[in-house]
Amino acid sequence: MSSEASPDKPRRTRRLDLWGLYGGSALLVLLVTLVALQFVQPAPPRQISIAAGAKDGAYYRYAQRYAAILARSGIELRVLETNGSVDNLKRLLAPEDAPELALVQGGIATDEQKDALMGLGSMFYEPVWLLAPQGEHQGPLNQLRGKRIGIGPPDSGTQFLALRMLSRSGISKSNNDFSSTDMTAAADQLQAGELDLLFLVSATDAPLLRRLTADQRIRVRELPHAVAYARIDPSLTPLTLPAGVLDLARGVPRADVSMVAATANLVAHPDIHPALVDLLLAAAAEVHGQSGLFADPGTFPSPLHSDFPLSSDAVRHYKNGPPFLQRYLPFWAATWIDRTKVMIVPLLALLLPLIKVLPPAYAWRIRRRIIRWYVALRRIDLELETGARGAHDLAKLGERLEQIQREVAQVDVPLSYTDQLYNLRLHIQALENRLASLEGD
Repeated sequence: MSSEASPDKPRRTRRLDLWGLYGGSALLVLLVTLVALQFVQPAPPRQISIAAGAKDGAYYRYAQRYAAILARSGIELRVLETNGSVDNLKRLLAPEDAPELALVQGGIATDEQKDALMGLGSMFYEPVWLLAPQGEHQGPLNQLRGKRIGIGPPDSGTQFLALRMLSRSGISKSNNDFSSTDMTAAADQLQAGELDLLFLVSATDAPLLRRLTADQRIRVRELPHAVAYARIDPSLTPLTLPAGVLDLARGVPRADVSMVAATANLVAHPDIHPALVDLLLAAAAEVHGQSGLFADPGTFPSPLHSDFPLSSDAVRHYKNGPPFLQRYLPFWAATWIDRTKVMIVPLLALLLPLIKVLPPAYAWRIRRRIIRWYVALRRIDLELETGARGAHDLAKLGERLEQIQREVAQVDVPLSYTDQLYNLRLHIQALENRLASLEGD
């Protein structure tokens, strides 16, 4: 007995076996991937914006430095010109087109604003500079009644803090002439002798401050009771400006000057992408981490003096530093791995067992098929032993044996299983020979 089978058919059968086993596994992996994708965070935005301040102020200049650093990581930071800290808070809480970030002077936010936003830390000291013409009487603020005082423009942190300090000293609009022009115009008024005092809340390297302290007609005024102001207002810190630190050649200031300072806070909208927090704080450390007139190296950025509840990502950054991946990989590569880890972990948990299980499962499937044919051969053999001798019975057994042979001929197995297949064929051949001898009898 013999039978012929197409040479391509065994290969097709083997491919079907492989597709059935590995295809099912692939569908399972795909299903797990689709489920895990639901938990993958979206990628960080390529463009964000920050509410800064006037173009000639420190906030705007620092924001531009942040932008230059973030650009190295492929993030565009749009710097928005504003009237100052109060305006910045209003913009952050605007229902539409709100920026993601803002620099905000400490001590001006309401409780509602603090609850609605989150802080990334304090960035630098903002001393309250009291600038006055040379020769102007220097005494407590309560002696300024009847004076012309520049308090900064509306919605600025300078005006907010100036009015609060003056109010606590008994000075109000009813007994004084306040000027609320923008800071550049107020500086012009001071240099022209039209103001007796100008409040300027600014970092030490602001261009406008440098311009005024370089003018020999202007001096930095002492703030008597500076410690008392700081005790009454926790957002303020008492500082001392050392003599000569602004200009050693001219001896500016001529003596140590007692001052108070607010701290500038980097404030974020609650829905800012978590990956950006680490990038922003790294940029802030590059900009503000050096020593200054009032701060030692590493003082800023800091989780201290923050008016706003710190975000959990900022707390982690201050405690542990930047994430491990961001220390060694480009930002976008580190972010991609961090985002997809919620998908990679379950996939690995699935793939590792599959890699171990699939080869034995395929071997079991081949072995099971061969055993099934051996069962059929055993039945034929038993029938021959129990007395199947008639021509009709032998013909039926021959048809069954030929059917088994056709099925075996259509099987293609890996090389590691060919010994079992050839043994099966030898046993089929032996049974054929036995059947042929009985038919001959």
